[in-house]
Amino acid sequence: MDAKAAIKEIKQGHVSPLYLCYGTEKYQIQEFIGVLKETIVDRDQQDFGIATFDLVETPIEVVIEEAETLPFLVERKLILVRDSSLFTAGKEGGKIQHKVEALLSYIENPAPHSVIVFVVQGEKLDERKKIVKTMKTAATVLSFMPLGGGELTQWVARQAEKQGCTIGRDAAEALITAAGVQMAALATEMDKLCLYAGKGGVIGVEAINLLVARSTEQNVFVMVECIAGLKLEQAMDIFYDLLKQREEPIKIAALIARQFRIMLQVKDLARQSYSQQQIASQLGLHPYAVKIAGEQARKFEPAKLREVLSELAQLDYQMKSGRIDKVLGLELFLLKLAA
Repeated sequence: MDAKAAIKEIKQGHVSPLYLCYGTEKYQIQEFIGVLKETIVDRDQQDFGIATFDLVETPIEVVIEEAETLPFLVERKLILVRDSSLFTAGKEGGKIQHKVEALLSYIENPAPHSVIVFVVQGEKLDERKKIVKTMKTAATVLSFMPLGGGELTQWVARQAEKQGCTIGRDAAEALITAAGVQMAALATEMDKLCLYAGKGGVIGVEAINLLVARSTEQNVFVMVECIAGLKLEQAMDIFYDLLKQREEPIKIAALIARQFRIMLQVKDLARQSYSQQQIASQLGLHPYAVKIAGEQARKFEPAKLREVLSELAQLDYQMKSGRIDKVLGLELFLLKLAA
C-alpha cells in the first residue's frame, strides 16, 4: 500500500493500529501524521490523545505499556514513535536496550484504543530483522521517498489548487529551480505566492522571480543552466549578483564543479541504462535534480565535461595559491566556457 491509498482509507474510517513510516521526505511523513491526528483526536483534546516517544531515550516496552493503557478523556490515542535503529541497520549511540519481544507480542494483539506510528528517517528498512518482516505482514508499512521530476511539478500544481490558485508547468519548474526540491520549502513559497495571487489568481514566472529568493546553490544551478543554454549575459548577471552578496568566488567555483560532476555522473549512468530513480539513489540526489542535470548534460560531450572539471581543479589551485585574482579567474573561466 502507498501513502495515498492509506490516507484514503483513514479518511473513510479504516485506521490501522500500527503504522511504520520510513523515507527521506519529512514533509510527506508530517502530512500523513497530520491526517491521522485530525481523524483520531479532536483538536481540543490533542493534549490528552497524543503521546510522543523517541527510542533513543525510551525503551520500546514503555511505548507498548502506553499503548495498552486506556486513554484518558478520548476514545483513541495516537502514539508517535521516532526510531533510527529498531527497524534499520543503523546503531544508536545511546545505552537503551529494547525488548523487541514486547513489540512482537503486541503486534499479535494490538490495543483497539491506540494507534502507534513508528517514524524512521531513512531510505531503507533492514529486511533481515524479524521485527521488520513481522511489521510488513501485520502492520501498514509506508514509504515516503522524494517525488520524481514530473511528480514534483504536479504536486506544486495541486498545492496551488488547494488554495484556489493556478500555476502552469513553466512556473512550477521555475519555482522548483528557485526554491529547491525540498517539499517543506516549496509549500512555504506556495503559501506566499498564493497569497500574492489571490483567490482565482494565476501564478506566473514573473511572480516567482519577484517573490522567491534563491539560495547560493540554486543561483549557481541556474547559472550553469544559462551557460548550458548559451545565455552568457544572464549567467554573468547571476555571477555578479552573487559577488554583491559577498559570496566567496572559491565557493562559487566549487558549486559549479559539483554541478558539472553531477552532469558527468548522470550522463555516464544513463549510458549504462540506469533509470532516473536508480541514478538518484546511486548519487544520493533528488530525482528532479537528476532530471535537470540530465537535460543539461545532453548539451555537453563527456570529454567536454571532463575537460571543464579539470580546468576547475586548476582554477581552484590558482585561486587558493594566489596565482590569480579570484574574481578575474572565475570571470575568465565563465567567458571561456560559454564561448
